[in-house]
Amino acid sequence: MKTENVKPEKWMTVDDVAEYLQVSKESIYKLAQRRKIPAAKILSQWRFRKADIDKWVEKRKITVK
Repeated sequence: MKTENVKPEKWMTVDDVAEYLQVSKESIYKLAQRRKIPAAKILSQWRFRKADIDKWVEKRKITVK
C-alpha cells in the first residue's frame, strides 16, 4: 500500500492574515475576539487556517452588476 507524503497545513498568525488580507493587525484581532473570523486561540495566541480564511472571504463577496 502506497502512502503519500502529505504536509500538515501550516497555521497562520495575526500578522500573516493581516498581510494576506491587506488589513491592519488590529482589525484581525478585533474580528477574532468578536468571533467574526474563523480562528483558534492557542494559549494566548490567535491562529488561522488559510482554507478557512479563503472560505470566509468567499462568503462575503459582493457581486456588482
